[in-house]
Amino acid sequence: MNTKLKRAYDAPGARDGVRVLVDRLWPRGVSKESAKIDRWLREIAPSAALRKWFGHDPAKWAAFRDRYFKELDANPTALTELKAIAHKKTVTLVYGAKDEAHNNAVALKAYLQTCA
Repeated sequence: MNTKLKRAYDAPGARDGVRVLVDRLWPRGVSKESAKIDRWLREIAPSAALRKWFGHDPAKWAAFRDRYFKELDANPTALTELKAIAHKKTVTLVYGAKDEAHNNAVALKAYLQTCA
């Protein structure tokens, strides 16, 4: 499974493969044309309550990952489309967060690697 990560504010690249937005909300200030998103999987994003609790606080990162993984475990159908695409093509998980090390796309990529 070839999965990459990229901020929505970075220019799309020829090697991105299928670009999948994995945030519940569309990134501010990014047009649909410039983002070149192939799929928007809102249901794969953390719940609003979890996202607000985390608040991109690196001190809460480990707990956030654990809670997000439990949400993903409880909703396996949300992953079905993403897994199907990722087994055939390169997938770039696109996210809007400023923190490139502590965000839901990083956690999702780690989760997918454990499922592979």
